[in-house]
Amino acid sequence: MKKRIIQIIVAGAFAVAPLCMFAQPNPGGGSGGDPVGGDPIGGGGGQAPIGGGVVLLITLASGYGLKKVYELQKEKN
Repeated sequence: MKKRIIQIIVAGAFAVAPLCMFAQPNPGGGSGGDPVGGDPIGGGGGQAPIGGGVVLLITLASGYGLKKVYELQKEKN
């Protein structure tokens, strides 16, 4: 019973902890509207190029799925 109570407390702590953790402060709070940490390096923008990575991920995922289908068909026969 004691072990079960400890498990519940630990699970509750893991469930509540993300609500208290923030990576960055509120961008507008107390800074007069200026960006927190100053201007971005490189003069702005702020968009990361993810196109090539997405295509690679989709290609690998579809290849893995086709491999699984092939193995299932081979196993049936």
